[in-house]
Amino acid sequence: MKTIKLLALSAIVAGCITSCQKEEVAAEVNEIDNVPTKEQLLKLESMGVNTNNVTIKTVTDLDGSSEDYFVNGTDLGIPVAGLADQPSLEALDNGMKQYRTRNLVSLRTITVLGYTGGGGNGLNQAAQEGLRQAVNSYNSLGLTIRMSLSFGTNYQAADIVVYVRGDLGAGGLAGFPSGGRPYKWARIGPSVGSRGVTYSKHVIAHEMGHCIGLRHTDWFARSCDNGQNEGQGQDGAIHIPGTPTGVDRSSIMISCGAFGATGRFSSGDVAALQYIY
Repeated sequence: MKTIKLLALSAIVAGCITSCQKEEVAAEVNEIDNVPTKEQLLKLESMGVNTNNVTIKTVTDLDGSSEDYFVNGTDLGIPVAGLADQPSLEALDNGMKQYRTRNLVSLRTITVLGYTGGGGNGLNQAAQEGLRQAVNSYNSLGLTIRMSLSFGTNYQAADIVVYVRGDLGAGGLAGFPSGGRPYKWARIGPSVGSRGVTYSKHVIAHEMGHCIGLRHTDWFARSCDNGQNEGQGQDGAIHIPGTPTGVDRSSIMISCGAFGATGRFSSGDVAALQYIY
């Protein structure tokens, strides 16, 4: 089983493209594979994770690797393996800022693959264009990392693979870097592409942000889940200097968006990315 480092339960930034309607975009878990034990729930709670509706789900990726995760319908999960080694909650910062994990990417060229194979896993035309625009947005910032995009089925050779999972609805599922490499799988739901290019760009850029080490800007007090804390876990939540201390609802990395999915980086996002890369 391939070891995958993920962290806290969280949700992707998104909403309907209209500004008058608030809709959290989260991974819709349609199958309950297992139920956590009382001890596991207590450990998750000690990490600051909201334990309402937590289940255990097995995630199998394109390469056949599988891992069991604690999930609650959000865009990151906590691996069941090694839960006891996860640290409990540390002191929190009360400002909403851009945050990163302890682990970042050391690669200078990141190969990104938009998967176009069958089995319901391929990106449709809107999602492909959204991915192109997301990659162009990252590359336009003059970072020390650069993304090289291709489309096809050779997921083995790519550093980040963007593909569709049928159980994610209009949301996504990703993870954090490990060993200097980005997290490999930026998964999106089948409804993402059906909502158009702008929405696809927003969701994909958000999930790719996780893959290179960005946390939710409101990880400690989620904007649309009664202020629930996602927990820091072993990957941490380190404030990035020069980013805003107020609520940056325009950030592509906020967990829940109330004003529509724009697919654009906020000034805080730009400052964060240019600081760490």
